[in-house]
Amino acid sequence: MLRLQNQQPSLWEAVLPPEVFCLSEELAAIDRLLDDERFLNPFLERFNTRIGRPTVPVAIYLRLMYLKRRYQLGYETLVKEVTDSFSWRRFCRLSIDDPLPEATTLIKLTHKYGEAMLRDLNDTLLRKLKEGKVIRGRKLRVDTAVTEANIHYPTDTGLLADGIRLITRTVGKIRKAGIEIGKRFVNHMRTVKKTSLGLMKVMKKRVRKDHPDMIAARATLSRVAEEVVADGCKINSYIGTLADMPPRIQRLTKQLGEWVTVTGKIIEQTRKVIDGCRHIPRRIVSLFDRDARPIRRGKLRVDTEFGHKVLIGETDHGIITTYKVVQENPADTTLLKPAVQGHKRLFRRTLKAVAADRGFSSRENEMWLHTHGVTKASIPSRGKVTKERRCYQHQAWFKRLQRFRAGIEARISLLQRKFGLKRSLMRGTQGTEIWVGQAIFAHNLWQAARIL
Repeated sequence: MLRLQNQQPSLWEAVLPPEVFCLSEELAAIDRLLDDERFLNPFLERFNTRIGRPTVPVAIYLRLMYLKRRYQLGYETLVKEVTDSFSWRRFCRLSIDDPLPEATTLIKLTHKYGEAMLRDLNDTLLRKLKEGKVIRGRKLRVDTAVTEANIHYPTDTGLLADGIRLITRTVGKIRKAGIEIGKRFVNHMRTVKKTSLGLMKVMKKRVRKDHPDMIAARATLSRVAEEVVADGCKINSYIGTLADMPPRIQRLTKQLGEWVTVTGKIIEQTRKVIDGCRHIPRRIVSLFDRDARPIRRGKLRVDTEFGHKVLIGETDHGIITTYKVVQENPADTTLLKPAVQGHKRLFRRTLKAVAADRGFSSRENEMWLHTHGVTKASIPSRGKVTKERRCYQHQAWFKRLQRFRAGIEARISLLQRKFGLKRSLMRGTQGTEIWVGQAIFAHNLWQAARIL
């Protein structure tokens, strides 16, 4: 059953001095923003039910999530900090004697509400600022960033060792649950550890990738992984013939099948690397986050990043109006149109100027902008420019918009440092979309409170 507000009064607020519950200027401004009932409408449209146990009130949940992203707290730490703070309890609409929701409850609610709810909340905030004439949306600056996945640096030998370890661990859980496996599975972890330690000693010598010891270690782990995958398939087939398996065994069997499948794909891509093929499409870089992609940006002295590319569009006063977690690593030239279309959902007739770096430059993009009402497009050309183009880019309005564009670099840095956009702690594309949406909504609330 959906609950919107916490309506229970407390006698403690009448006994204790009001200074105990005093909010900071920032939290007071955000509390006034979130008091608008329009922030509750998306929850009513999607999750309004009258049966079941009462949920955490939406007003409490929104304020808890803001504190979490604003101060980059984990769920358990968030619950402890709010429990110990009178002012944070007041901000979250909790009285002194009200119990806080469990950390696991907040995690489930975050996945339940999903990314679409966060996008609706952000749109509601933008409409509120637009109606108050705080932002007008006449200018838009666009750029891309990378939100890294929460994984270690992927190597062929490391991924093979991870796959062997996960299959062995899952088979061990099935054995402890009472399934008689017998000699269908052999534990090869001792060989894996010995090979990995020997490989670390070789790598300390800063040898090349085609060093004989590295090739031998890769071949050894590939052979062991093939045996482990074959044994895992046999166990999966054997358990499939058994009847009336408890739910826990069914979950473990399904999980074992997933680890066997992904480890088999890693073995195939390792064979291709041994054969000399370095460019493998849809290469797996993590067993836990299989949607993460290797992203190499066109900048000097930038290492390869593993995660998801994020498109960000920002208007005046530092408010982010559009964002998108894109698949793979498409060229920036293909992302300008989605950014402008996302902005024009709310600012259809007012967008007059667009600024971006040379990565978004193409003649097609500029023509498309002019045909859609954008009178000033400040996007420097790539490569050698003609005299006519140089004169065009030296105009005062073009340079002014380029100075405006540079501000989005600082905005992305702020999002990464203060709101957790640097690394997503949620897995997969869907988890990264939720993570990015929370960061954008918290940032926009924070920025709106500063403006107001």
